Amino acid sequence: MDPRVTVSSALLPAPPSYGFRGVVARTVIARILRGVPVTARLSTGEVYGAPLAERRPVLEVTRPQAFFARLGQSPMIGIGESYMAREWSVGEGTDLADALAPFAERLTDLIKPVFYNLRHTVLPRGLNPANTKEGAKKNIEAHYDLSNEMFQQFLDPTLSYSSALFDTLENPPTLADLEAAQLRKVDAILDSAGVTTGSRVLEIGTGWGTLAIRAAERGATVTTVTLSVEQAALAQERVDAAGVAERVEIAVRDYRDQAGEFDAVVSVEMIEAVGEEFWPEYFRKVDSLLAPGGKAVIQAILIAHDRLVATRNTYTWIHKYIFPGGMLPSTDAISQVTRRHTSLHVSNIRPMGLHYAHTLRLWREQFVQNWQSVQQLGFDDRFCRMWEFYLAYCEAGFRTGYLDVAQIRIER
Repeated sequence: MDPRVTVSSALLPAPPSYGFRGVVARTVIARILRGVPVTARLSTGEVYGAPLAERRPVLEVTRPQAFFARLGQSPMIGIGESYMAREWSVGEGTDLADALAPFAERLTDLIKPVFYNLRHTVLPRGLNPANTKEGAKKNIEAHYDLSNEMFQQFLDPTLSYSSALFDTLENPPTLADLEAAQLRKVDAILDSAGVTTGSRVLEIGTGWGTLAIRAAERGATVTTVTLSVEQAALAQERVDAAGVAERVEIAVRDYRDQAGEFDAVVSVEMIEAVGEEFWPEYFRKVDSLLAPGGKAVIQAILIAHDRLVATRNTYTWIHKYIFPGGMLPSTDAISQVTRRHTSLHVSNIRPMGLHYAHTLRLWREQFVQNWQSVQQLGFDDRFCRMWEFYLAYCEAGFRTGYLDVAQIRIER
């Protein structure tokens, strides 16, 4: 069997016994659904929330005891695991992100700070690997080395795996808008960093090479570093095909090992993989690499600072299945770290959270459309449901403002 098939299956445990915690979870969910515009219909015939006649998202719980047992054991992990195991799905005509958005919108009210203070009584400890050089490589490989072909099933031709920047959101963007929006995002970063002919550019986190190609086409020379061997190989192919290989160096290298002096340092949604304890080191490194007058621009997924503080040690479904070692910063945290540990300061912030909600929606549409092709690459049904849930879960977060993303310029 292809080892990729076992990735999701091996991690997904059987549901625990339906005991006291399952009973409590059932009671809590019934109470929550009295105040959330979502209806849950159990295979036993019970209905929690509003009557099914009302037009609202519907959850179909096909294995109630397993569903509530998982939630009772670990609510922040169990909901996703239960979806992967097909213990619940959305009703006909219900979009998965629509079903998750009401919970994301009310998450701060639904989960009180006292819950986070007690989190280690129900959440496993020590399972989120630290982003040391060795740990960071393992964490990155766990996500980005899954398969270039798998990512190609839902990304646009630029292979940009980060928020696009659409020209307008007056009408919902379509797949036809996505490629141009991704290039607009890249150009906005390069413009903010002042990249032009002759600029020396360092990119931390290569992706599949689009930003490096775009910068080289401006006449810049680019060094781009990544920990993903698979990404580096395909990025090199794309750089060669674009005819800019003489201007671009692609290196499988930890950013902490980078040397030199650069007029611009850019990084797109990579800081989320750095880890809070390493943020000072990350920004000190950026500081040391910037030439006089240079600028750094990072595109970062963000969380409100009070939520960062409340959840910083929490181990979630996203950590277990999608981004081990991940940690979202806040704009306050970035400002504080740069002020305390570097000669840099935040000089501009461009929020674009709703753009990410639409980007994720379009990715999910593509992924679901190409579900069979993903399975033909060797990924099982649980993996596909895991990925579908991940994309919808994140879309709900950005749509409701629980999450944000911004292009942040940092300079001396």
